[in-house]
Amino acid sequence: MGGAEPESAEVDRLPGWVTLLRAPNPGPMTLDGTNTWILRAPGAEYATVIDPGPLDEGHLRRIAEHGPFQFILITHGHHDHVEGADRLSDLLGGTAVLAADPAHCRHGEPLDPREHLGGNGLEIQVLDTPGHTRDSVCFLVECGDDRVVFTGDTILGRGTTVVARPDGDLSSYLSSLELLSAYHDVLMLPGHGPARGDTAERARFYLEHRRERLAQVRAAMAAGARTPEAVVDLVYPDIDPNVRFAAEWSAAAQIDHLLRESGTGPDRLDPP
Repeated sequence: MGGAEPESAEVDRLPGWVTLLRAPNPGPMTLDGTNTWILRAPGAEYATVIDPGPLDEGHLRRIAEHGPFQFILITHGHHDHVEGADRLSDLLGGTAVLAADPAHCRHGEPLDPREHLGGNGLEIQVLDTPGHTRDSVCFLVECGDDRVVFTGDTILGRGTTVVARPDGDLSSYLSSLELLSAYHDVLMLPGHGPARGDTAERARFYLEHRRERLAQVRAAMAAGARTPEAVVDLVYPDIDPNVRFAAEWSAAAQIDHLLRESGTGPDRLDPP
């Protein structure tokens, strides 16, 4: 559902302290599968894992082989990122699972964007980036001279992110993209798809894409489209039937945003 990709090349080589383990769950919404990121500073005893992924025993045991871990961090509560967290914690003997949503925490407190997670050679700042979900966060990680942003599903390495109500909110999402657009020349490691060399450039691409879509949806509404289905018929006429549901989710969030922006409110939206 995206337009032309930005010019920045995909990054094939990761920093030496970052390891990618991709979960075996490819699909229309997960691309090649969920990216599980393992971070270990040179010489550090403990590593950190971001997004253990689905409840797949083989994948979780592969992660556990890279332990011990200080934390298991979660970017957001969708099952393809968090489903395996409790089982991984068990495999590791009770390692803390930390997420913004208390429902996904185990042996630890919810993530607070005002605080930094330090130790073991890494400095981890939690970035509050709601929109894809209410509990979405990104992680700015510094190791030596390296700075990397782990974006979860807020920004993908390929294609664009679905913002689906009621958990997703496009107004919040646009604000989160504005925040991420400040990280110029900072490596971006997403929850799905390839790494990208410039977080800010990718965020700006997403912002431009969203604004173009909103203009198209605004025009569709002016032409009489009042439901997500009707908007998709006009804005995405050639949509693949296998992902039409995602387009309708996005259209609902776009309509909500435009109605709120115009002052009429999302309560005017016909239910999908």
